[in-house]
Amino acid sequence: MCGIVGAVAQRDIAEILIEGLRRLEYRGYDSAGLTVVDSKGQMNSLRRVGKVQVLSDAAVMQKLQGSTGIAHTRWATHGEPSEVNAHPHVSQHISVVHNGIIENHESLRELLISRGYHFTSETDTEVIAHLVNWQQQQGGSLLEVVKAVIAQLRGAYGAVIMDSRDPGRLVAARSGSPLVIGCGEGENFIASDQLALLPVARRFIFLEEGDLAEISADNLSIFDKQGNVVKRPVVESQTKYDAGDKGTYRHYMEKEIYEQPIAIKNALEGRLNHGKVDLSELAEKQELLSGVQHIQIIACGTSYNSGMVARYWFESLAGIACDVEIASEFRYRKSCARTNSLLITLSQSGETADTLAALRLSKELGYLGSLAICNVLASSLVRESDMALMTKAGTEIGVASTKAFTSQLTVLLMLVAYIGCLQGQEESREHDIVQALQKLPARIEQMLALDKTIEMLAQNFADKKHALFLGRGDQYPIAMEGALKLKEISYIHAEAYAAGELKHGPLALVDNEMPVVVVAPNNELLEKLKSNIEEVRARGGQLYVFADQNAGFSDSNGMKIIPLPHVEEIIAPIFYTVPLQLLAYYVALIKGTDVDQPRNLAKSVTVE
Repeated sequence: MCGIVGAVAQRDIAEILIEGLRRLEYRGYDSAGLTVVDSKGQMNSLRRVGKVQVLSDAAVMQKLQGSTGIAHTRWATHGEPSEVNAHPHVSQHISVVHNGIIENHESLRELLISRGYHFTSETDTEVIAHLVNWQQQQGGSLLEVVKAVIAQLRGAYGAVIMDSRDPGRLVAARSGSPLVIGCGEGENFIASDQLALLPVARRFIFLEEGDLAEISADNLSIFDKQGNVVKRPVVESQTKYDAGDKGTYRHYMEKEIYEQPIAIKNALEGRLNHGKVDLSELAEKQELLSGVQHIQIIACGTSYNSGMVARYWFESLAGIACDVEIASEFRYRKSCARTNSLLITLSQSGETADTLAALRLSKELGYLGSLAICNVLASSLVRESDMALMTKAGTEIGVASTKAFTSQLTVLLMLVAYIGCLQGQEESREHDIVQALQKLPARIEQMLALDKTIEMLAQNFADKKHALFLGRGDQYPIAMEGALKLKEISYIHAEAYAAGELKHGPLALVDNEMPVVVVAPNNELLEKLKSNIEEVRARGGQLYVFADQNAGFSDSNGMKIIPLPHVEEIIAPIFYTVPLQLLAYYVALIKGTDVDQPRNLAKSVTVE
């Protein structure tokens, strides 16, 4: 979601800010802007709707220069995408960029209007700029003023404030939205994601919840929520911005779909030894894990779907009761932790606001501990959890998650085997899981070789407005993920159902204009699934069945079969995800949508 970049240096930083924004484009945004202060103390702001390149071109035309500045990519929460709503927001000599939502912005706006302030935007952020301006008139340094202002704010914010009258300084505040300081030589930087700063810094300080920071070219001061001076650890980052260019691929999403065999190999590397799962990251927690009697999984979006698959695995393979809940629901209901329950959070970015809030809430509820499964080592979720397993998928740029999802599932399946072994499950079960996982990258490569078949199939969806996805057992969450992918990037309304639920309502939607996509591995539920398929056929539905080649299906009137290679039942959910990703991708290509940055969506959802 919204991206922040700031710099205080002894050189021109306009291009550094813009390059930082480019590296945050994957997060999703609708407008971009920057403010720099030149050597004469003159503040120059520039805002544009659309891509960062539009802003960059305008900055070149206007020859923007300055050694102190802030920049932002905005994903609209308050007010439509427009130049007046884009950040930074200015109040005389004050300029502000902000991620998050100020919940009491309406009452603050009314207060500021009564004090004579004029608002030019519909945003909640402009309130911060005017509040800082007002507070300065009461006296105090910029740091003291910002401290007084944030005491008046309710909601989430990662904010950076600049005063053109004191151009060698930035003040930053974190409450709910991540901020990281990049430490240079005679210059310092700040951003919402360290990826933005990798060209100019390798040493980073991650601000903690409630921190306030004052940043100049040669000095950093950090204060905790009580106002005490604190030293946060400096982390030497090994992170690589490994997205690179798209190479021969048309989109990052396509590239990331085809990277899945490598991503899964990376997730498995060093974790399978002599036919056993070896999660050395959890070695010190073996006693705790051996006592787990219940697992509570918390996640959002695609990660929620992977948690739903894991529920089947934990219960059927490890014999451990498991519940899965959407983080935004979990955090706002009164819940009770079950006896000896382990909380597992799932997130690609590790900065998902609702998941982080759920983790913090869980610390008061009596869980045995918390385990994060995440793709970003330095993320808030990883740092605040008791344990962590990294998915090692590499940077994922496409908003619609692909390789991060299958890597999550791979790590979850290893975790199921690991905890099951600690609790005395049969060794043969762990052996079967290990063997299946070792074959998985090659299985995915087999699946990707069928891409032309799926590309041709996508033509059947070009003029459709709705679609149903069906699955049973651990394939039901895969149907959910397939529906999510199709709606995310093609804008076709798609819903998923457990196939046995058809007769309880969804059959009313079925006609010859409704494509029904079915995932049909050759498992114990196959005959039940065939009965559900017949229910659709009897009502004229158009069926597209992704089926195991040995499942006994054949093309017929109203039913197209896409035969897939046979795979081990344990890894079938991961395998059957891939053709649904390809289907969504090719349908989106036909419809001409923005595949990598679909409308209204963001990669990292850092607001509620």
